[in-house]
Amino acid sequence: MSGSGALRRVDWLTVFLFLLLVAIGWVNIYSSTFNETESSIFDMGQLYGKQMVFILLSLGIIPVIMALEASFYERFSSVFYVVSLVLLLGLFVFGKTIAGATSWYNLGFFNLQPSELAKAATALALAKYLSDIQTDIKQRRHQLFALLIIAIPALLIIPQPDPGSALVFFSLVFVLFREGLPLGYLGLALAAILVFVCTLMFGTVWVAIGLALLIIGFFMVKKPSLKVPVFPLVGVYAAAIVLSLSVNFVFENVFEQRHRDRFSLWLRLEKDPDKLEEIRKTIGYNTYQSEKAIESGGFFGKGFLEGTRTKGDFVPEQHTDYIFTTVGEEWGFIGTATVVILFTILLLRLVYLSERQKNPFSRMYGYGVISILLIHYFINIGMVIGVLPTIGIPLPFFSYGGSGLIGFTILLFIFLRLDANRLKEWS
Repeated sequence: MSGSGALRRVDWLTVFLFLLLVAIGWVNIYSSTFNETESSIFDMGQLYGKQMVFILLSLGIIPVIMALEASFYERFSSVFYVVSLVLLLGLFVFGKTIAGATSWYNLGFFNLQPSELAKAATALALAKYLSDIQTDIKQRRHQLFALLIIAIPALLIIPQPDPGSALVFFSLVFVLFREGLPLGYLGLALAAILVFVCTLMFGTVWVAIGLALLIIGFFMVKKPSLKVPVFPLVGVYAAAIVLSLSVNFVFENVFEQRHRDRFSLWLRLEKDPDKLEEIRKTIGYNTYQSEKAIESGGFFGKGFLEGTRTKGDFVPEQHTDYIFTTVGEEWGFIGTATVVILFTILLLRLVYLSERQKNPFSRMYGYGVISILLIHYFINIGMVIGVLPTIGIPLPFFSYGGSGLIGFTILLFIFLRLDANRLKEWS
């Protein structure tokens, strides 16, 4: 199908949601960085001017994406993946350090963050591997190779250090579950996280007692006809205790102090309320201020450019990771609910589009897009309102940043190009 044919078949509802989120994001970036000096919206001396240029660049990329044949993205997915790995490796030699992280290339007029481009490349590579006729995700060796595709870019990003971006890549495991990876793996992962958190909150002794009571209770209520092998269950219990015993070592020796502080704040490990409040105002300063800003917005908000905490620069990085606080303060509950609804509609629409694909590669890539957008959306908003620990990842299409906006645009519109070709099979 030609590029013009693809434009006729593009899903315009998704395009509309994309444009609406980008526009609302820019308005809030303008508000969070506004000063009294009059200047053009294209003024490169102002952050909102730079973001407007980034928006125009992103819009300029869309026709190029749509003009290429859909089969191009599948055929060259491995090339895109290798190039993204080379770019990530190059940061260790040529990278520019900003705010303690060596995550950018200085291109003079623009700082490029290759991890944002690597998300689309990894989603393409994973979809290509999983859609191969010889791949059976129920086989261990294929599971391992798929996990390696996800893990390699993440492992290159962690030392930058940028653990938030690395975490995003692991969201792609949801593609594996959609394609038939046994749900038992997900259950084990969630159980391990639960053991980790409960150990930090209550200690290994109480975790051991709690697990033992759960097992005893299970055997008391189970039907006699249900046969449960005892030895594997004992093995799982023993593994959980070993994991619990290792938690304190990992927490004290592997995590950095800033990570320990964030977990202490998130899980309320400090029992003294006065000390906890002091931690919130120091270690958790960003979250504390973002919560106060959102609370102050009330139901209807204070109005455009009327956010006192926004104008006073109370929330650090408000135009990037904490842009949602501007929405909360100036537009109130009505504004935050609108943004949440728009993102939810977008994600549900992408699920619908993914399920209607006839080509397995397109479906798998679609779920890769959903996974990446969902984890960004969920963690960013959860972090801003204080229900999740602080993890530095932006709100898609919304936060300030050229690499992020361009990366998310490429990620989304490659899928829309594949969807426009959904009625045609290609080899």
